[in-house]
Amino acid sequence: MTMATIAQGLHPSLDPLNWVSEFLKAELAPYPGRASTVGRMTLAATLIMIVGMTFRVPYAWQGAVYALMVSRENTRATLRSLIAIFLVTGIGAAYLMVSMWFVISLPLLHFVWIIATLFIAFYATSALTNYTAAVAFINLLALAIPLWDQHVPAETNVEDTLWLCLAVLIAVVITAAVELAFVRNRPEDDFILSITDRLSAVAAMFNCFAEGCAIDPALGNQVDRLATLGTSLLRRTLRRSDYSPQHTFEMGGVAATVGRLVDLAANLTHFRLELSASDQMRFRNLTSAVASIRDDLMNERIPNPIQFDNDEQPAKHLPLLSEMEYTVTLIPQGFAASRSTNQDVPPPDDTPHPMLLAPGALTNPEHLRFALKGCLAASSCYIIYNAIAWPGISTAVTTCLLTALSTIGSSHQKQALRITGAIFGGFILGMGAQIFILPNLDSIGGLTILFVAATALSAWIMTSSPRLSYFGIQAALAFYLVNMSEFRMQTSLSVARNRVVGILLGLFMMWLVFDRLWGAPAAVQMKRTFVSNLRLLAQFAREPIAKDLNSAVARSLVLRESINSNLDKVRALADGVLFEFGPYRKQDLELRNRIRQTQPNLRMLFITRIVLWRYSARLPGFELPEAIYPAQEKFDRRLAAALHRMADRMNRNVSTQKDDLTSVYFDLEHAVRKALPKEQNQLTPQTQSFLILAQSVASLANSLEEKI
Repeated sequence: MTMATIAQGLHPSLDPLNWVSEFLKAELAPYPGRASTVGRMTLAATLIMIVGMTFRVPYAWQGAVYALMVSRENTRATLRSLIAIFLVTGIGAAYLMVSMWFVISLPLLHFVWIIATLFIAFYATSALTNYTAAVAFINLLALAIPLWDQHVPAETNVEDTLWLCLAVLIAVVITAAVELAFVRNRPEDDFILSITDRLSAVAAMFNCFAEGCAIDPALGNQVDRLATLGTSLLRRTLRRSDYSPQHTFEMGGVAATVGRLVDLAANLTHFRLELSASDQMRFRNLTSAVASIRDDLMNERIPNPIQFDNDEQPAKHLPLLSEMEYTVTLIPQGFAASRSTNQDVPPPDDTPHPMLLAPGALTNPEHLRFALKGCLAASSCYIIYNAIAWPGISTAVTTCLLTALSTIGSSHQKQALRITGAIFGGFILGMGAQIFILPNLDSIGGLTILFVAATALSAWIMTSSPRLSYFGIQAALAFYLVNMSEFRMQTSLSVARNRVVGILLGLFMMWLVFDRLWGAPAAVQMKRTFVSNLRLLAQFAREPIAKDLNSAVARSLVLRESINSNLDKVRALADGVLFEFGPYRKQDLELRNRIRQTQPNLRMLFITRIVLWRYSARLPGFELPEAIYPAQEKFDRRLAAALHRMADRMNRNVSTQKDDLTSVYFDLEHAVRKALPKEQNQLTPQTQSFLILAQSVASLANSLEEKI
């Protein structure tokens, strides 16, 4: 076990009580832009509620839920989500009415249609890249299935379906108007602000060590809070940004590396350090480097490469110092692609563009397995509540649709958040309001005050990181279902009871199908995904294999999307590990720490390989002398072999030969210099950039060898 791992093990966040306390403090603490986002969400939802209640629009509560779901820190992302929701709702409504025309009068065919529709919904959840569109589609189906099961004239069902579309349209218009009204009062870039806040806190701590003074308790608590919060909120903000695909790759690497730096810095708050003059000087250099990166990011500049004196001896009392120096040097490396294309070379059109379906959506068997599992759970719920003639618990199907995930840890996390959120919103807020508050209200004004209070509380929780935000949406949804589903005060407590019973049934079926029949612990899935990513990156290192440029670009884009998705998936699964308990929890947490330490290196290696791929593919502006390519191919083959050995070592826990790529890089450099014309003494800027990138890849790969 490395000293870095030992230090992490000393962090109090691993103690259950301390971890829960720090987790809630970090998740619920204010951050720049949070209050304004909550205000916009609450205002939009409240206006939708007032319009729905005033004009008696059915399903207006669904529109209020959408207003909470799609309000973003970024206006353009919000508008895109609203348009996607409206289009998907229209398409889904058309699908319902056209398909029901053929099956509504045939009970057996109607049942088969229900099963097929649930399968399509789960497949869409897994295969669609636009999560908002997938949620809109499955929400529509979850509401429509019990609606079309009613024994009423078909015209009534068509009318109710159109009312649902109108409620969505009202939500889209009002939410868009609120977002546009407040567009000038937003921070310019919430992602950059969050990154620079972390860098500022770390720089302030490093400066304390450099000056030999004690760390301010408030500063130490801030760094601890940021470490507990992690980078999940940053990743969500990044997904909602307007960055180009290439810049999104780069900023994802920055987020992962800065998160790692914060984790390391948080460990220092729990040590009493006695630093030598040399150690203090190294901290001064660290402070200067971090401040320089922060200033460059704030001013929209690409950070310059950073190097520290590698001849320095490790600090005896601070084994993490060298690790922090190395982590800081990784941050500018994430911009290798932008730094390369900033030369007088036209950027090639090989950046991935947003796609509706995930790569391999029609060929990857994982999507099929996911859809089959989810369909089995939801269909079982549908059969049960129809068999016992209890349509009030039809929320069981919605529960299955909204909580289906492929691992025990992640599904436990989301199911726990759903049931606790539903209990909080349904029992405490909803039924509590029915018993103690609503009997004393006789106007829409009083109802609006109650609605604002419940919505603001739920919205504040929703703006936490993805580890807690689901609790907020479930609390709001349960409250709306209890008190906003009819145009009068709900006097019967059976509505809330039915909703919660339905949620419990859905959770039970999800546990039975996903955990008992096809369960995969989050730690196992995290390791499997990480190993798969090493092999995918090894495959990408050998690209391009196809001689046709168009085929090579297409193949490269699929690999890049798969690798990038897996990087995010590993981080999400690492959060899920925290919610798993059992005899192997300690080993799982150690594996989680080990993988999280290697993630920044792997992401930087991936980003750098994207640029080197352009040299391998000989894109315009990235051509090299012909004599260099054999050495480059050898370098790429050795890198791929090293990555495969790392995957074997990680997967089988066996010792395999480690490969030092430094010697291979020297062979490549020798080939480059040998290819120079006799009359040319210096490398061209383009060739020099190629060597710098290759050297960075060799260094990152060697670092991965040491950590794995």
